[in-house]
Amino acid sequence: MRRGEIYLATSPYGDAPVMKVRPVLLLTGPVGLGTETVVAYISSVVPAPLLGSDILLDPGQPEHLPTHLKTVSVLRLHKVATIHTTSIRRYVGRITTATKRRVADKLRALFGL
Repeated sequence: MRRGEIYLATSPYGDAPVMKVRPVLLLTGPVGLGTETVVAYISSVVPAPLLGSDILLDPGQPEHLPTHLKTVSVLRLHKVATIHTTSIRRYVGRITTATKRRVADKLRALFGL
């Protein structure tokens, strides 16, 4: 598991006590003893308008082909979580180097780094 990879992972769904399998982007590899990783959520519900912390991932565009997402989705960089690596179910794809730069730029702006 490496930064920039997309996986399906179980995560809480809103305020409900249920877990949902959803795509996440790894913002870090395994942390500490390798039991946790920091992720950003990916949603197929694309808001209008997009927020400054969002990145549209369109698998129909060459830059986003390696994501292997099935539908246009939005990477929500303001929706960050630390999850246990045991929550990660399966590899989906990855983002390109250009998209990694956009992620880094948006995270710096979001967190004022």
